[in-house]
Amino acid sequence: MHTEKTVKSSNEKTTAILFFLYRLLIILISISLFIPAINPARVCGLVNDNMSLFTSAVSYSALTANTIRASMRGWIQDSSFVILYISSIVICLGIIGSVASGCMSLGSLKLKRLGNLLSIVGCGVSAFGFVGIAMSYLQLEQTTKPDKVQPMFQTGYFILMGAIILVAIMSIVLLLLQPKPGEKDIAELSQKYKLFLLILPFVVLTFLFSYLTLWGWRYAFFDYKAGETLSWDKFVGFKWFTYLFKNAATRSDIVRVMVNTFAMSGLGLFFSWVPMVFAIFLCEIKNTKIRRFIQTFTTIPNFISWVLVYSVACVIFASDGLVSSLIQANGGEAVNFLMSGKHIWLKMFLWGMWKGVGWSAIIYIAGISGIDQQLYEAATVDGAGRFQRMWNVTMPGLIPTFMVLFVMGVAGILSNGLEQYLVFQNAINKNPIEVLDLYVYNIGIDKGKIPLSTVVGMSKSIISVALLFGANRVSKIVRGNSII
Repeated sequence: MHTEKTVKSSNEKTTAILFFLYRLLIILISISLFIPAINPARVCGLVNDNMSLFTSAVSYSALTANTIRASMRGWIQDSSFVILYISSIVICLGIIGSVASGCMSLGSLKLKRLGNLLSIVGCGVSAFGFVGIAMSYLQLEQTTKPDKVQPMFQTGYFILMGAIILVAIMSIVLLLLQPKPGEKDIAELSQKYKLFLLILPFVVLTFLFSYLTLWGWRYAFFDYKAGETLSWDKFVGFKWFTYLFKNAATRSDIVRVMVNTFAMSGLGLFFSWVPMVFAIFLCEIKNTKIRRFIQTFTTIPNFISWVLVYSVACVIFASDGLVSSLIQANGGEAVNFLMSGKHIWLKMFLWGMWKGVGWSAIIYIAGISGIDQQLYEAATVDGAGRFQRMWNVTMPGLIPTFMVLFVMGVAGILSNGLEQYLVFQNAINKNPIEVLDLYVYNIGIDKGKIPLSTVVGMSKSIISVALLFGANRVSKIVRGNSII
């Protein structure tokens, strides 16, 4: 009896360890879908080396972008890339099945076994994809111009195929180690894992668009130009970091841009209380129809693009706009307010406030609805008027929300965005309107200095993180609590 318990306990420990490794391997495989360096679909030099397996599967045009000339000259068969494209899709579908099985492994015994079966099927599907990639390679290898087509087998092909085979083996082993579920067992997840899986898509999207993109920071250490191949012979270390401070012109631009950025962000922070006050007064309107109309009317501008906002600004403030027409009708000269650099910081702030105040007020409106109504009743009994209730009940109830948003605003003080400033920028106001994000865009896209723009972007990210923790620390000292 004691021996049976020992064996059972040993099996459970082994199964738990295997499940941990199984999930970890599936996570690594799913990440590999987005890493160009191990893309098994890059079977020749005509496939862009910056393309991942996922991109190969979702965009046939991107996969075949460099094959037009080779196809027209008969160096390759069109069917080779059709097979390659379909194979990429098949591998991705098989990996998606394995990812689903990894999620199912968090559930009951019956759900785990179903997940293992799904994983085996997914790995089998992926195997067909790898066979298809091999067929595509064999066709491309028969080209008459190997120096132009450059057939190759990526190391990632064998790495990814080996990982998928290992997942299949682990699934089979887990099926053998686990006991068979009883007749009354049901396939379900516990509540905590259901909640985890609900946020998982957003975690994945955050990883893809906020963390995976950090891989682009490597351009800061290379002497790179758009369209070139990134190779170690172009590695320059910290050259562009020192260039940022040694070059007088660049140093002057950075100082100017930082002044503009801090000025415009500072205005936003200084008046960050406006949406809160707007929400408080809006909620004091008793007529529901009027309140809803005002809220809708002030929220809609948030969904209007800055290009359309600039079009509206041209209609009103251009030399032939409404304001200039009124001035001319009264005997004055036409004025193009958009071509002036005077008070540009204030103008940009007012446009941003008009566009975002209604949207920013939504979170405060939600906060007001969460304030205990008994506090208002108690204040009324004590003789407090409307403004006294707003000041002594509503305002204190919203301060925690305001402080969280304020701390996040301090962390994002260097992130003004670039759309607004890009559309309003012209030859006359270029210097005072250029904020950090627009400067990165200008030197990276317009001037082609990608390494330098990457260095500036890196510095901005590091400083923003430092500001976040600094503001969070100050909030903890002053208020006794923090957001991190």
